[in-house]
Amino acid sequence: MATAIDTNLLEAQPRTPGNKNDARRVRRDGKIPAVVYGAGKDAVSISVDPRQVSRILASETGHNTIFDLALDGGKTKAMIVDWQYEPVKGKLLHIDLKRIAMDQRLAVKVPVFLKGEAIGVKQQGGILEQMLREVEVECLPGDIPSHIDADVTELVFGKVLRVADLPHSDKVKFLTDENQPVAHVTSVKEEVAATPEAAAAEAAAGPAEPEVIKKGKQEEEGAEAAVPEKAEKAEKTEKKEKK
Repeated sequence: MATAIDTNLLEAQPRTPGNKNDARRVRRDGKIPAVVYGAGKDAVSISVDPRQVSRILASETGHNTIFDLALDGGKTKAMIVDWQYEPVKGKLLHIDLKRIAMDQRLAVKVPVFLKGEAIGVKQQGGILEQMLREVEVECLPGDIPSHIDADVTELVFGKVLRVADLPHSDKVKFLTDENQPVAHVTSVKEEVAATPEAAAAEAAAGPAEPEVIKKGKQEEEGAEAAVPEKAEKAEKTEKKEKK
């Protein structure tokens, strides 16, 4: 049996695939419907404990966690590839599992965490912007990193941290374009107050009345054009009703 802190085991029971009513019945019994596929084998409908699934998703490695799936007295390595939550109450509704062969490379997405305080923020008064929060990598299941730490200490204005700059071992290959930007330092945008000279010039020019009048006229013409069209639709509707 899995313990309260065990994220290396997920127990499953076979179920007969059915309609929405069958899925609701599984949930009423305290389980959630799931399906497991991959490794050249047929897909199998199963039910699992949502608490065990939540512990796996909340662990350090999250959905990239490789665990033992216990089913019909046997075990197979698996990982979570998709999951659905109920939008209002936030309860797990369904998950998809994939059988994993530990000697075969696979593609997964790994989160990117920014570390350190950029010089461009500390000394130049900029703000740090992260454009990419996860990257796709390819590696063996046992080499999947829980996350990638990106050092932004040396970032200044004009310098961009790219995927190619992220630390990684030779066992991990980036599938995300290595030229794609991850983070940079940008300036704080401020509204510039108009100078007295600019304000005086704007006042002398006066309001742009012709443009306002033209716009209003176009709106009126559009409204007038719409009236016959609406009337024609109403007339057709009335004739249909009489028929």
